[in-house]
Amino acid sequence: MIRLTLYTTLGCHLCTQLEGLLHTLANEPVALEHVEISEDEALVARYGVRIPVLADANGAELDRGLDPERLGEWLRQRGWLDEAALAAWFAPPPEPTPTPAYQRHGRRYLG
Repeated sequence: MIRLTLYTTLGCHLCTQLEGLLHTLANEPVALEHVEISEDEALVARYGVRIPVLADANGAELDRGLDPERLGEWLRQRGWLDEAALAAWFAPPPEPTPTPAYQRHGRRYLG
């Protein structure tokens, strides 16, 4: 299990997005310790404009890791990246299957 610290604050939608991306790209389950920065002036001074910030057990930090490439590289350096998930993230969406047209009472209808 991957254990990380997430420096966050109440109502941080970017933090929620980062959590979803992290769970998508990690190659094993992730346990996050959420640290609320608003309750500590030192944490606000350090992380206030940088959140969301991920930190590993060694203290290495990734701030504003919402870019899949940056987060992927950070995870790759630690051996935690699911390469297939990252490739799928950047793959173009599949082409929709066209619905055939049909005729009824002399009128043509699309799918």
